[in-house]
Amino acid sequence: MKKLLKFVVTAAILATVFGGFISCSKKDVTVVKLGITGAAEEDIWQPAIASLKKEGIEIQLVQFSDYVAPSRALEDGDIELHACLSRVFFNSEVKSHNYHIQLIGNTLFSPLKLYSNKIKSVSELKPGDVIAIPNEATNEGRALKLLDNAGVIKLKPNAGENPAIDDIESIPTGVKFTLLAANLVPSTLVDVTAAIINGNYALDFGIDPKTAVASETKPAESYWNLIAARSSELSDKKKVQLYDKIVKAFQTQGTIDVFNNQYGGFFSPVGWEIDELAAYK
Repeated sequence: MKKLLKFVVTAAILATVFGGFISCSKKDVTVVKLGITGAAEEDIWQPAIASLKKEGIEIQLVQFSDYVAPSRALEDGDIELHACLSRVFFNSEVKSHNYHIQLIGNTLFSPLKLYSNKIKSVSELKPGDVIAIPNEATNEGRALKLLDNAGVIKLKPNAGENPAIDDIESIPTGVKFTLLAANLVPSTLVDVTAAIINGNYALDFGIDPKTAVASETKPAESYWNLIAARSSELSDKKKVQLYDKIVKAFQTQGTIDVFNNQYGGFFSPVGWEIDELAAYK
């Protein structure tokens, strides 16, 4: 009976001790939900995720099927961060919906490209050919600027940074346009003459970026992709430290290796030398 009692007491002590370790371990893990779009983003974030895990930070990627939902989810508190929008698109969303979210770090540049199953060069375009372009305001503007640079259309001199269809002065090639949500454009390639497709959606559809007929070239700052957080979180020094670790974990050679080795340099790092959180530290 004494032996049994001793065993029970010892077991209880061990359970308390080890239970304490388990509890402590779970308590030390900080979970951060991060919004992304496209399968490529999952690969791109893997080096950062592995690095942050060693520091007790667990990044949970949350996939969104379009570019509009992530900022809404961030504003509503469904996620802590998102990392899938260009600056120009992000700023447009913030202004349109009066979101209280902001840039905290820069990630990559992913060029829009013109693809086709029917032509090999824009010189082959003829009157009546249809080009599909994304209909979100900023993606539409980028697409039109790409077509202007390629000589497919001519924009008005005062078209500005983010032109719309009405800013087209002339169409020397005589082509027509169909506007669709960016995530739907790739599926139109079988029907239209050509389509301007965002990088992550092109990759999701198995489209080789090297087959593009035309492409954006210079990564204008307004087209840099970013990491965003709720503005209210930045008054908390601990949150700022946490987010700074996440930004810096992304901005490493490991991420560049994914750009180059898995995606042939299709993505490129931009703005990594800028500490967007400096004012909050």
